[in-house]
Amino acid sequence: MNRKIKQISVGFIALGCPKNVVDSERMLGEIAKSGLLIAEEPDEADVVVINTCAFIEPAIEESLESIREAITWKTDKKRCVKKVIVAGCLSERVGHALLERVKGIDAIVGLEYRDKIAEIIQETQISDEPVVYIGEKQGTHVTIIHDDRTRLLINPGHWAYLRISEGCNRRCSFCTIPSIRGPFRSKPLGMVIAEANELVSNGIVELNIIAQDTTYYGRDLNIKNGLISILNQLETIDSLEWIRLMYLYPTGISDELIDTISKSKKIVHYLDIPIQHINDSILKSMHRPDSKTQILQLIENIRSAIPDIVLRTTIIVGFPGETDQQFNELVEFIDGAQFDALGCFKYYPEEGTDAAKMPKQIPDNIKIERLEEIMLRQQEIVFKKNRDRIGHKMTCLIDSIESKHNAKGRFFGQAPDIDSVCLIKSKAGKLNHLLSPGRFVEVKVVDFKEYDLIVEPI
Repeated sequence: MNRKIKQISVGFIALGCPKNVVDSERMLGEIAKSGLLIAEEPDEADVVVINTCAFIEPAIEESLESIREAITWKTDKKRCVKKVIVAGCLSERVGHALLERVKGIDAIVGLEYRDKIAEIIQETQISDEPVVYIGEKQGTHVTIIHDDRTRLLINPGHWAYLRISEGCNRRCSFCTIPSIRGPFRSKPLGMVIAEANELVSNGIVELNIIAQDTTYYGRDLNIKNGLISILNQLETIDSLEWIRLMYLYPTGISDELIDTISKSKKIVHYLDIPIQHINDSILKSMHRPDSKTQILQLIENIRSAIPDIVLRTTIIVGFPGETDQQFNELVEFIDGAQFDALGCFKYYPEEGTDAAKMPKQIPDNIKIERLEEIMLRQQEIVFKKNRDRIGHKMTCLIDSIESKHNAKGRFFGQAPDIDSVCLIKSKAGKLNHLLSPGRFVEVKVVDFKEYDLIVEPI
């Protein structure tokens, strides 16, 4: 594949979770480094690359819809699209069969070939047949540890994701990630810190730490308290202001980690802890090692040590065998736990997972009813919390300037692209000309609009 890169334009469509965002940014970095042009709009390019997601059924459908739409551009005489390349998790999960599922794909790129994307783009230019870059065995064969440096950031230039590991060793009965992303592999600590320094030197003031399970970091390298080791080193980076922890598996949150967060000057008091359910029988069926008692104790310990903590979680409703009583137990738990943010998903029986073969699958209409009830309960909780914040002062990180009078930002309790935002409105007229994305501003909460806070600069 060592052929000279032609001057062609590339359109890029990035789908999926924050881990996928990092992969997209790395591919864009390779594309730009190779001398290829990156089109502003995908349908205006010679080649379209789609980095797909395949975690659950809706993600697969979204990926397939994007692929099919891009293929129609190839036959539109008003457009110049000639090739469509499919990369990412759907390629890894489906492999060669994707060529039969969607006619017109010109290349399929598995996860381990991510950094070869520029060469693969060139390969498609001289091939009349689809090219496929997938490992010998799909799924857990993926053992490469990617170096995520030299990224072309998709998001605003003041915050970024810092991925500290690949894959997952957990065997949750509903999850496809281990079969797609492979076993858990910690990045070498030096590589993680080097990437953090590179990002901060390029203007990043907020790093959002991600992995399939951030608390598991270092175990495969025999590093004790691996996540704490990363945090301690990140703390010393001068221009880094905020460190945010995402995807913390409940079982891995130790007293030492809580203490580290409590004493840190840079780790924001925000934790994303997916619990999935609270009923012990359901947790056991999910192959989760947590129990209701342990989860309740963990929440109590965190809030006791960090009184202003903002907690986010994710839950699944309609898991096989979930009874009305077990669902009501979950509702009661949410009422009592008072999470600041909560994502709720109905269960999808994903092919290849243990849960898909379990008896007592729940009808879809019941799943939808349960999801709606959970989200209505959570809405009441969030609206009350927002109402209680009126009159409070806080520090806001500006994400975008919307007009002379309005901007969007976030306080420490709002993760980018996932949570609500702060709507910054200037009461006196124009916003201060010194305010710009990436800067911090002191504000006062004056109102709220559903999930978003309305604030004024002080």
